[in-house]
Amino acid sequence: MNVILLPHLLAEKSCVEEFLAVLDLEAQAMKNNLFADLGPLTEQKAALLDRLAALDQARESAQVALGFEPGRAGADEAAAAAGEASQEAWTALLELADRAKADNRQIGSMVYGHLDFTQNALDYLQASKQPFYGPDGIRKAAGASGTRLALG
Repeated sequence: MNVILLPHLLAEKSCVEEFLAVLDLEAQAMKNNLFADLGPLTEQKAALLDRLAALDQARESAQVALGFEPGRAGADEAAAAAGEASQEAWTALLELADRAKADNRQIGSMVYGHLDFTQNALDYLQASKQPFYGPDGIRKAAGASGTRLALG
């Protein structure tokens, strides 16, 4: 039984570890205002989540083939019955998954914080019918074409 379940658990664990590494890169990009890096990182996250879903389905199929119910309760029982190595891998996988959820939630909060700041800045700058700044970044004075005093 150990031979059948353990490779699935180790593959899932490895995938979650990769996901955590990408989350760390994403958090660093957010902290360092490297927003251009977020697109490729989001693509990597999506690919890892797809792979993780496939690995989860394969592991669940293996546990059902071993006579255990699908879902978390069946996985708990299957890992316990498969031996110490499988139980340790399952426990580590669950801990990593919890960490990934928390890290992803934190990054989501950072994203929404940046979005709120950006929206508030746009609302402020576009408060009147005339934009405060023109497309060239120069302040537009009411009734004037702009002032270049600050350009020095």
